Amino acid sequence: MGASGAGKSTLLHILGTLDTADSGRVTMQNKEINKLNKKAMARFRNENIGFIFQFHNLMPEFTALENICIPAFINGKKSKQETENAAKELMLKLNLKDRFHHKPSQMSGGEQQRVAVARALINEPKIVFADEPSGNLDSKNAAELHRLFFDLRDEFGRAFVIVTHNNELASMADRCLEMKDGLIV
Repeated sequence: MGASGAGKSTLLHILGTLDTADSGRVTMQNKEINKLNKKAMARFRNENIGFIFQFHNLMPEFTALENICIPAFINGKKSKQETENAAKELMLKLNLKDRFHHKPSQMSGGEQQRVAVARALINEPKIVFADEPSGNLDSKNAAELHRLFFDLRDEFGRAFVIVTHNNELASMADRCLEMKDGLIV
């Protein structure tokens, strides 16, 4: 947590290998990932990290099912059928069973965010980074999403690192860190 401009999203993007730090090291699974070349870093990211963004970042021309499958198709470790089956299982778990073939414009904001959550989980990442994941949702959908994160953490054994301004979500976390002026205080 922290005020706007404190560096929360920047830190999340550096940890998630989307941006590079000016100095220091980022180490995960005994690998100094900031020293990987672009191709190796992209593979590491695809295999180990899931992302959930405030504005979903769904591709409008694809269905919910297709949006969820894209990271797994890029990964290439499962067949198309295995990937689609895994995506459908996630969609069922996230109460999206009637949205397989709907495009983002045909879904509510809460449904779009749950599609984004499924997409983040499709490759069974070790860690999921979420940047203001409920900032674009009404209070009912935000509360449901918050509960969902902790249910998924417990069921799938994934770590979630969440940047938020939402005190309710922060109070649910196992640990809450505050940032100020680019530093953890």
